[in-house]
Amino acid sequence: MTLQNRVTPTGEIVADPSRGTLMGNRGCLHGQGRELGRSRWRSKLWICCVLEWKGVRRDPMPPGRWTALFFLDEVTALAAGHRPCGYCRRADYLAFGEAWRKGRELDERPKAHEIDAVLHAERVESRTRRQITRPASVRDLPDGVMVVSRGRIALLLYGRLFPWSFNGYGPPIPVALSTVELLTPPAIVSAITAGYHPLIHPTAVLPRGW
Repeated sequence: MTLQNRVTPTGEIVADPSRGTLMGNRGCLHGQGRELGRSRWRSKLWICCVLEWKGVRRDPMPPGRWTALFFLDEVTALAAGHRPCGYCRRADYLAFGEAWRKGRELDERPKAHEIDAVLHAERVESRTRRQITRPASVRDLPDGVMVVSRGRIALLLYGRLFPWSFNGYGPPIPVALSTVELLTPPAIVSAITAGYHPLIHPTAVLPRGW
C-alpha cells in the first residue's frame, strides 16, 4: 500500500511510490487506518530531516505519534514551508539560522520557534488553510527557489527552469516569462539570497553545450 506521505512544492501531501531524499514532520496527521484526516499540520514546527539517523528504524506512521513526510529534496521542502531540523541536521540548521539572520538584518540568530512563527504566517492562508503564493520577478530571485510558470512547477537554477516531479527534474527550459508565481516563502528566499545553500536533487543538471 502506498502511503499518503509525499509532499509537493505546493505543500500538498499525496500518495506516490517514490521515496525522495529527505523526510520531515508536521505532527501526527494520520488515523488508525494509516490514512490522513483533514488536518495537514498539528503545530507550527515543520521540519526537514535526513532519511537515516544512527541506524534507527522507524515506523513512518506510528499510532498517535507522528507522520513521516518525504520530499524529493530540500528545495522542495523549503518551498512547502519546512526548515532544516535542529537535531539530525544540526549544521544545516545553524547555517540556515545564520543566513536567516543576515537576510532579515537581525542582531542575533533567531530561535527555532521564532523562525517557525514567521514561516507559518508566510506559508499558510489562515482562512482557506492553503499555501500562500506570490507574484515575483525572475530577476529578483536566487537559484534554489520553486516557482510556477505557465502552470508548471519548476526549480529556478542557473537562470533556467527545471520542471519538478516526484522522481526528479526534467531537462531545463528557458525562462519565458519575467514574472512567475513564487512558491518558496519570502523569509526562506531571503535566507537563500543571504547564502544558505539548500540540497538539490542530482537530476537538476545542465546538459552539455548550455
